[in-house]
Amino acid sequence: MDLFTSSREKELFDQMPLAVRMQPQTLDEVIGQEHILGPDKPLRKMIEADKLQSLIFFGPPGCGKTALAQVIAKRTEALFVKLNAVIAKVDDLRLVIKNAKDQRAMYGKRTIVFIDELHRFNKSQQDALLPDVEDGTIIMIGATTQNPFHAVISALVSRSQVFRYEELGTKALVELLQKALIAERGLKQFNVTAEAGALEFLAEQAEGDARKALNALELGVLTLGTRKVFTKADAEEAIQSKAVVYDENDHYDVISAFIKSMRGSDPDAAVYWLAKMIYAGEDPAFIARRIVICASEDVGNADPQALVVANAARETAEFIGLPEARIPLAQAAIYVACAPKSNASYVAIDAALADVKSQPTRKVPDHLKNAVYDGEKKMGIGKDYKYAHSYGGYVKQAYMPEPKIYYEPTENGVEKRIKEKLDKLRGGEDRSKEVKK
Repeated sequence: MDLFTSSREKELFDQMPLAVRMQPQTLDEVIGQEHILGPDKPLRKMIEADKLQSLIFFGPPGCGKTALAQVIAKRTEALFVKLNAVIAKVDDLRLVIKNAKDQRAMYGKRTIVFIDELHRFNKSQQDALLPDVEDGTIIMIGATTQNPFHAVISALVSRSQVFRYEELGTKALVELLQKALIAERGLKQFNVTAEAGALEFLAEQAEGDARKALNALELGVLTLGTRKVFTKADAEEAIQSKAVVYDENDHYDVISAFIKSMRGSDPDAAVYWLAKMIYAGEDPAFIARRIVICASEDVGNADPQALVVANAARETAEFIGLPEARIPLAQAAIYVACAPKSNASYVAIDAALADVKSQPTRKVPDHLKNAVYDGEKKMGIGKDYKYAHSYGGYVKQAYMPEPKIYYEPTENGVEKRIKEKLDKLRGGEDRSKEVKK
């Protein structure tokens, strides 16, 4: 089917960025997201049958949320309205809703409202949507990079189906870039081919963002001049990043060796692998994040200061940049490597998460609930809570639906003192009388 009804429309389309021109026109052109758009998946069935309910698409930038909305707009018989939450006001919503009511009353026609960056709507704007989403006046499709269970009011989330988008993988992005080089609406007119590894480099540097990858490819091709081969050097220039001097497998192997050296308390090996990553051109922010993770996961409360040092190094490296950033990174890596080790916090949170996942509906005991109103207090909410400071700083009482120990401190470093204290508290007697102050 021809996308254009006039030569002027085609001219305007050709002037749009490559990322816009390469947006999928059909479901089969959508790359990635097979977990929600594969054959016989519920979302695909809803789109193909034009039987949509209110939806929230949640995922990182450039993974295809808006692109899928455009595909839906082309397929549906409903009126399709697009809003951007950054600039749309409550009055804009009210106008859309009024028109939707008129369309339904006069023509029996549904209205789909696509709201990009839904998390940018404040609570009052989200509340304004709620009644008309609930009664079906509009079918809302919201796209957000933020977790909707935190960024969108719960009432709106509960009335929508939430689909989580995954970051696009290197293979999917390379496939998209290859199509862009030969597509009529892409870069076919330039008759350019890509050198081995060039598109892979762009895909890796784009970090799952199709828009970023396509923009870099377009910039690179437009600056080739009379040359017809897009090289890895062109890719580096286009995305303004140097390739590391080792391949993808080495990248993961070296960072693994770096982390294991810190975990294994070998500061010399940690510095060696750090030097290899810096020499290879790894992003200092990437290295710093791994040191921060290791400080918490592998050192933990055996030396709480390790996390402070690691985070300070991360901020300092970002502030001063390379080559000086190598110094705070080395300082933090050495500190973490030399620190006593404990993964007790890591083990504790994973065990607790497993229990919460297996029994997610367990409630907060009444004595721990927040009682604000007299009516709540009369119902027993907050009753019998013992204020620890009234008992000298500690009083034995139930703080969970069912008592269970998750945190088992080690005998290492600071955690040895924590263990001694917890052993006393966990085995101590109930102090039933309040301390006079």
